[in-house]
Amino acid sequence: MSKIKPSQGAPYARIMGVGGYRPTRVVPNEVILETIDSSDEWIRSRSGIATRHWASDEETVTAMSVEAAGKAIADAGVRPEQIGAVVVSTVSHFKQTPAVATEIAHKVGAGKPAAFDISAGCAGFGYGLTLAKGMVVEGSAEYVLVIGVERLSDLTDLGDRATAFLFGDGAGAVVVGPSKEPAIGPTVWGSEGDKSETIKQTVAWDEFHAERPEKFPAITQEGQAVFRWAVFEMAKVAQQALDAAGISPEDLDVFIPHQANMRIIDSMVKTLKLPEHVMVARDVETTGNTSAASIPLAMERLLATGQAKSGDTALIIGFGAGLVYAATVVTLP
Repeated sequence: MSKIKPSQGAPYARIMGVGGYRPTRVVPNEVILETIDSSDEWIRSRSGIATRHWASDEETVTAMSVEAAGKAIADAGVRPEQIGAVVVSTVSHFKQTPAVATEIAHKVGAGKPAAFDISAGCAGFGYGLTLAKGMVVEGSAEYVLVIGVERLSDLTDLGDRATAFLFGDGAGAVVVGPSKEPAIGPTVWGSEGDKSETIKQTVAWDEFHAERPEKFPAITQEGQAVFRWAVFEMAKVAQQALDAAGISPEDLDVFIPHQANMRIIDSMVKTLKLPEHVMVARDVETTGNTSAASIPLAMERLLATGQAKSGDTALIIGFGAGLVYAATVVTLP
């Protein structure tokens, strides 16, 4: 018989607060057209994107995260020193070690929490949220700070007509804490490694170090393959998340998919047969694709503008490079 004492966590976990940070510089499509042969109409029709935010030198991954985290902690009504773990999802923090989570934890005044980074691309927020839920329920942390942050402008090839217009910068954060009732549903997540070449970094860091190519590594993707996968396969994953939570599309108040592309979002809404009353996040129009930051940023904007309200039931789904995905149903803070 085991001598290990059972965990003393909460019965359930919930999102208690949310915060976001968008860089001050707004970049319209006209700026993108200076480096690619295209048009504003083509970009909007293909992606739904009109503007995106690009970070300045001062708006680092750390700085943006600290701003978003501070808002989330305040919104949650907890003290920074109560944060027991910090989980940061990013693919655009260029220092391999130490994890940027440790620096962020210190700068928000969290004391000595567990702190680590994860790399799960555009599904990273969902992965981090799932880890946070587990920590709260297991009892290893009472409150967990989950951050999705990207400076994808650093990884954008402005000469690539297929991707130059897609990416933006920003940070979104939530605080996950104890709940007396279910408020974060079971996560449906996974990966399809056989499709890893469809979204990737053009040059690996070790190759860059060895060969010093003229072009800095950038993100590239096979647009049509990604589109088909996202529309058809991710709608199935979203439905599985609804089923796992025991709810139907009619029970939803809000749908917050990864803000990759307006056409993907609209196609998923159609495939899932979401009722007209369901508010759909379309933050991609003015924020672009911010990868791990896109879901919390979209969530924060919906709540701030009153398009969604505290207590609403929301389906969230992230999907991207790997290819990886994560979907769950949550109660909004």
